[in-house]
Amino acid sequence: MKVRPGYKQTEVGVIPEEWKVMSFAKLFEFRNGVNADKASYGQGVRFINVLEPITYSHIYGPEITGQVTLPETVFSSYIVRRGDVLFNRTSETQNEVGLAATYLGTERVVFGGFVIRGRPIDQSLDSIYSGYALRAPIIRSQIIPMGQGAIRANIGQQNLSLIVAPVPHLTEQRAIAAALSDVDALLGGLERLIAKKRDLKQAAMQQLLTGSTRLPGFSGEWEMKTLFDLAERKKELFDDGDWIESEHITMEGIRLIQTGNIGVGSFIEKEPKKFIYEKSFTSLRCKQLRTGDLLVCRLADPAGRACVLPDIGEERIVTSVDVTIFRPPLKMADRVFLANVFSTPEWFRVVSDLSGGTTHKRISRGALGRIAIKLPPLAEQTAIAAVLSDMDAELSALVARCDKTRDLKQAMMQELLTGRIRLV
Repeated sequence: MKVRPGYKQTEVGVIPEEWKVMSFAKLFEFRNGVNADKASYGQGVRFINVLEPITYSHIYGPEITGQVTLPETVFSSYIVRRGDVLFNRTSETQNEVGLAATYLGTERVVFGGFVIRGRPIDQSLDSIYSGYALRAPIIRSQIIPMGQGAIRANIGQQNLSLIVAPVPHLTEQRAIAAALSDVDALLGGLERLIAKKRDLKQAAMQQLLTGSTRLPGFSGEWEMKTLFDLAERKKELFDDGDWIESEHITMEGIRLIQTGNIGVGSFIEKEPKKFIYEKSFTSLRCKQLRTGDLLVCRLADPAGRACVLPDIGEERIVTSVDVTIFRPPLKMADRVFLANVFSTPEWFRVVSDLSGGTTHKRISRGALGRIAIKLPPLAEQTAIAAVLSDMDAELSALVARCDKTRDLKQAMMQELLTGRIRLV
């Protein structure tokens, strides 16, 4: 393939002609972290362990949860300076081994034995840029195959030294770092806003679903009803799904909703979707779900979570035996209101107290049906459900925007850190 003018073919792919390719051995001096005795942990200076490089691209200090007390003579050998890069030596998954995070803080911190410190040999790398560049696909594609170990993936200094990285001029590094930092700032703002909106939704649920705060125009007493009473004490309105074992499950046919599809107050679409055979549907005499059914998962975690089944574009749908299909008549209950009630901490506490089992806690359908909840008149239920649904819609829009921004950042990293798009 012809290389376009101004670019060159290298061992890390096509990059701008003026960019260098440098090995980690030329960029860093490596050192493994400190292993202190058990009594030393829990107080003292902040202590970077394996979790921080896995979680963050840049470490500032406050996000470090661990602490350790070390003699000053030992401390000086394991201190982390601004611009040092920390790599996790070990991980439960191959894809997370050797992740890099650059320290940008000013506190005195040290690093632990499951971490490798890469101290820059010279000024080849801008410290903010390195936090992005050393997590880029062009670097990860070299590190991941080097992970060794049957149970946990591990990597050492020798293998890290072999990694090669494209290195732009410092001016371009800083321009790239500034662009990506702007996107991170936008992401941070969105994440904080989402957290705030979630807190507001929880507060609104606490007030509205208990009657502590009433919407304008509503008054009067609420009444207690059991779930089975809401189903008019009819099994066909309060029944479990079907006993569908693995031999009945396939990749096409009649759609199967499993416990993992039921979130706290929302339906979760998962890939690959699961189905059952036509002959299984007939032989098991499966119950067919309908859009608008209230699905209550009796299996942890947490037991009792529920969602209203949306229109998922399937003609026929069934569910598993650990899901209760709840169809309270629409003249008695608003199902979205009930799904919100079934998403509160108070509800989960009640369900947990009635659940049994050691490995997998579950509540029986009988016990579930005997739980009594406090209900306002139907019109008030519907009004409360509308308020909470509007809040959910706002949250969903923010989460979607956040996801798109993350995708944008990944695309920018792919283009900027390979030089396909130039900022200077």
